[in-house]
Amino acid sequence: MPVFPKNFHSNCYIFAGMVKDGALHKCRKNICFSLIFLSPIFANCQIIFNTSGLPAIKDSNPVINKEDSILRIKNFSPFFTIHVDSTLDYQFESNKDAHQYYWYLKNSPVGLRINKDNGELHFKADKSYFMSGKLKYDFKYNVQLGIQNLDYPDDRIDTSFSLIFYNTEIIPSKIKPTIGNDVVIGEGDTLNFRLQCEDGSFPIESINYFCNYPINSLTPIAHCGDTFTWVAPYDFIKDDDYEKLKPVNIKFIGVDKWSNHDTTELRVLVKQSINFPFRVKQYNKIYEEIGKYIIQLKRTFRILDGKIRHTKNTRTTFDLTSASTALGGTIFSSMQNSGAKTTGTILPSVGVALVPVKEAVAPSKSDVQNSASLVRSDIKRLQYLLSDNALVSERDPEIIRKTQKIQDELNQVELQLIDVPVVEDSSESKDIEEYFDNPKVNKKYRLK
Repeated sequence: MPVFPKNFHSNCYIFAGMVKDGALHKCRKNICFSLIFLSPIFANCQIIFNTSGLPAIKDSNPVINKEDSILRIKNFSPFFTIHVDSTLDYQFESNKDAHQYYWYLKNSPVGLRINKDNGELHFKADKSYFMSGKLKYDFKYNVQLGIQNLDYPDDRIDTSFSLIFYNTEIIPSKIKPTIGNDVVIGEGDTLNFRLQCEDGSFPIESINYFCNYPINSLTPIAHCGDTFTWVAPYDFIKDDDYEKLKPVNIKFIGVDKWSNHDTTELRVLVKQSINFPFRVKQYNKIYEEIGKYIIQLKRTFRILDGKIRHTKNTRTTFDLTSASTALGGTIFSSMQNSGAKTTGTILPSVGVALVPVKEAVAPSKSDVQNSASLVRSDIKRLQYLLSDNALVSERDPEIIRKTQKIQDELNQVELQLIDVPVVEDSSESKDIEEYFDNPKVNKKYRLK
């Protein structure tokens, strides 16, 4: 192909204008077109004929100087969703020369990286990241993405995109109490444990509990990690209950955000226990009542014993007088004096007459004697009862039996002495104790 000079376009134009001959004027278009097709120089030329018929050659691809636009990412994606055990490869592109810019990430999750030279994003979602807890399912990770000009610091872009991992294999979340499923406690004991959760694909967001008895936790239960606290009351098992071991079934139900449920049941066996503070107060109260009652009975015994002694002295006086009269009559009857004999005849009759007078003045009070003996025996009975049922310690395991025993015995004594009026005496208890323990008094009521 021939080589034309640089000013060939203008020469062609001049040549076409110089053709004025009629024959050549008719062929000027053909001449110009031929020249154009003969050389690649005319490939970008456009032939324009003016009104005079002269052609004008114009360049069809003129060079236009355009100013560069601001830096931007042409294929930016604001959201990525990745399945577990899959790979993410995404090529970010900018509108500038990639060799002059630096790509970087901020706040990126484990395993996510970007090629600093060409902006290629790469991530392989290994399942080990999720099993070790470094990554979470269904959690929105906000990642900061940036591109920086290496020569001009102001020429940069900072933006962000979201990344979420999902798994088609649903791993259920479970509630794990810190104690076993079967627990035995006693009345007055405190049940205290934490509700831990084993997180699966979707963590448990709320926890509720139900029970076969109306019990409430002292601490609120709503989320994982909360502590369940319950104090079993002493009256949880009634005295008339046949079973002394009562089961309490507690169900904990955890719910995640998709309404998936997990239920854990805890069985608590509550056994009957002794409320020692209350039982000790009850025992001391009954003990004091019996002590006061014994003092009253001793005072009553003192009064009854005094009546018996006074009656006995009176009857003895009458008996001695009657016997002396009868004996005097016998003596006077043996005398020679007629007047003495008459007196001896009368005196025995006087002695006989004193017997009904004795019964009228000082009748035999066997009921008083029996009452005094009964009161004295009951006093001894209550004293032995208190000594035999004394508490070994404040946490005596037999405190309930002992309290019930002395209460029953006190009721029986009060029933036996229901007809004996209890005397209120102002004497000091020390004097009464000395009188009750007097050997002479004990001798009268000692069994023979």
